[in-house]
Amino acid sequence: MQAKVLNSDDLENFMQERGIDGKIHILDVPTPTVELAAKAVNVDPDAIVKSILFLVDSVPVLVIACGTMTIDRSAVARMYGVGKKRVKLAPPDVVLSHTGYEVGAMPPFGHIQPIPTIMDPTILEQETVYAGGGAENALLRMEAHAIAEATGAQLVSVQRQSQAPDSDQT
Repeated sequence: MQAKVLNSDDLENFMQERGIDGKIHILDVPTPTVELAAKAVNVDPDAIVKSILFLVDSVPVLVIACGTMTIDRSAVARMYGVGKKRVKLAPPDVVLSHTGYEVGAMPPFGHIQPIPTIMDPTILEQETVYAGGGAENALLRMEAHAIAEATGAQLVSVQRQSQAPDSDQT
């Protein structure tokens, strides 16, 4: 069965139905990466928020972090009481089937099913941030604290420390 593909209109409807403040900007260029997104809206890459889907023992967990941050899978593993090797990056087809959005367009909320969410607290150091807007050429602009409220995310530091390299990545 083909997964339903959601878009920026679906995200807009989700936000309106729930009274979530934010604005979706449809751009002339695709923004699938942090660097391209920052350039497209002329902001520092730290103002770009990425939403990454992980599988913890095959259960989806969304991690929201600053775009320039490297996510430490060990932090996610500790949160769920498992070893790091049991935390895997979800492949694109799994991202689509659990969220309804394609990789590079996924917003932090508005998915086809509720997903447990972790948000790195450094996002709250920014007043306004940009996140995936539901399409490769769309970005969602909103206040950082509003993302935490809209997602019900647990605030957990997930930033990898540079002195502790992830030795099992190959």
